[in-house]
Amino acid sequence: MTRTAPAADRPEPLRYAAFTADPAGGNPAGVVLDATGLTDEQQLATAARLGYSETAFLTADPDRPRAHTVRYFSPLAEVPFCGHATIAAAVALGERHGPGEFRFTTAAGPVPVEVTRDPDGGHRATLTSVPATVEDADPQDVAEALAALRWRPEELDPRLPPRIAYAGARHLVLAAASRARLADLAYDFEALAALMRRLDLTTLQLVREQDATTYHVRNPFPVGGVVEDPATGAAAAAFGGYLRRLRGLTTARLTLHQGEDLGRPGVLTVDLTEGDDRVRVTGRAVRIQ
Repeated sequence: MTRTAPAADRPEPLRYAAFTADPAGGNPAGVVLDATGLTDEQQLATAARLGYSETAFLTADPDRPRAHTVRYFSPLAEVPFCGHATIAAAVALGERHGPGEFRFTTAAGPVPVEVTRDPDGGHRATLTSVPATVEDADPQDVAEALAALRWRPEELDPRLPPRIAYAGARHLVLAAASRARLADLAYDFEALAALMRRLDLTTLQLVREQDATTYHVRNPFPVGGVVEDPATGAAAAAFGGYLRRLRGLTTARLTLHQGEDLGRPGVLTVDLTEGDDRVRVTGRAVRIQ
């Protein structure tokens, strides 16, 4: 029987900004390094109280060094996988236990994370996603998403057709035909949330291609109770799988810029490796004091 942690013993989450070296940039995440004894309700309440798009709750594996089970909660619900909270949690562990690999077991599957120290003393982490998959998006679902976003069909970039991409969580990829269209995001929160719940989507991955390896991205997240996620590692991994399938990429490095339109700029590096259907996502993370 699992012991329930008394209210007074519930740990206060650490606060990190992921995919940035600036505490005011990137995507804030909560990290609970020891969630032993916390119930689902307590974890959800902790995430809701913190108010970040996700908080990671870690439980160490007593039989495997540097291995943890990780669960992710938004203010409204548990999600199967969260990239920015994974990066934040790994950096938090790396600061305490030194660089190297940590092995995370998530609801989506195993996610190894490699932590390195930069010359300036900061830390970055590279997560390796579960195998990425891509499926066609139903035209009626796309039309419903566009209506909720208040986008017109002609405002999509035909070079990057709508698809549902997965690398631990499901994301509908929609490409804007202009940077101005991507920058102007004012959507119907309830309508988009209802569609996303029906399709089991974690976020929408809205993208604008700058060039073949550089993209600007935004991620509405109404199903998590958040208007927009400032930097989304799970969606970045899914998008890497999407581009590999769409363009037949083998080995590639992609740079995704996110959070600029929110005043929290972040950079996500996405690596594709020949013969491996997983995707690697790299970013810095820094403690928020």
